[in-house]
Amino acid sequence: MDEDLSKSPHPLRNIPVEVTVSVGRARPLVKELLELEENAILALDKKIADPVDIFVGGRLIARGQLEQIEGDGTGQLAVRLTDVISDSVNDV
Repeated sequence: MDEDLSKSPHPLRNIPVEVTVSVGRARPLVKELLELEENAILALDKKIADPVDIFVGGRLIARGQLEQIEGDGTGQLAVRLTDVISDSVNDV
């Protein structure tokens, strides 16, 4: 089973996975949630330049910076990976 996956087709390679990017969290009181209306602003615990957390299957896999795609995708958000989390960090 020491076969190199990069040299042979693997049946799982073409299965899409959902990636979640967490930009921050808020902890409002229920009272504040009930008072929310259109155009309300919900403050998060991070600043705009802070790194975002990237999860796959609920597991932290990387951190990165939000960016805007240039060219045809102008205005679309993207994430530039700045730190890929090693397996040993997730196994704690």
